[in-house]
Amino acid sequence: MNLRSSSMIAAACLALFAASACADSTSTPRTAKGTASSSQAAPMTATARKPNDSGVAIQYRVEGTARVGRAISVVLQFDGVSDPAGATARLTTDAGLTLTTSSTLALPAGQSTTATAMVTSDREGLAYLNVFVTQNGAMSIVAIPVQTGSSAPAMKAAGELKSSPEGEKIISMPAKEPK
Repeated sequence: MNLRSSSMIAAACLALFAASACADSTSTPRTAKGTASSSQAAPMTATARKPNDSGVAIQYRVEGTARVGRAISVVLQFDGVSDPAGATARLTTDAGLTLTTSSTLALPAGQSTTATAMVTSDREGLAYLNVFVTQNGAMSIVAIPVQTGSSAPAMKAAGELKSSPEGEKIISMPAKEPK
């Protein structure tokens, strides 16, 4: 094997590698409004999977900090649609959160789909964007947390904090009498 044939083999391998990379990125991500998504600022969060779910993998990213009265983007990515008829995704929100984009998405078979849901919060606190994905009669449900404002949810105190004579902290709670 001479130097010329080694160079040609290396060039052919490089061309094959470049062609396969281009073939892997031919699907264009879609948003709920039908435009292409170009920003990949933060990593996506993968949701938990169950053995009997729809088989569609869901990832999401909440972009920015939610503020009362201002819309915020929630980027959703769907992978693993294997049914030739495709799958559907339906979006709903909890009380306190309003969805301002389309509530249904068609997910084509064999390709990754990216969509952006715009939600607006009308109060501070924690609310959820709910995603229902149906494929071939099976359903996956994911609740995506959207925290508005800086106050994290906290449980109300259920008793009074006191100290024992030894300095031990005790929570004194009223007892409820059985009826």
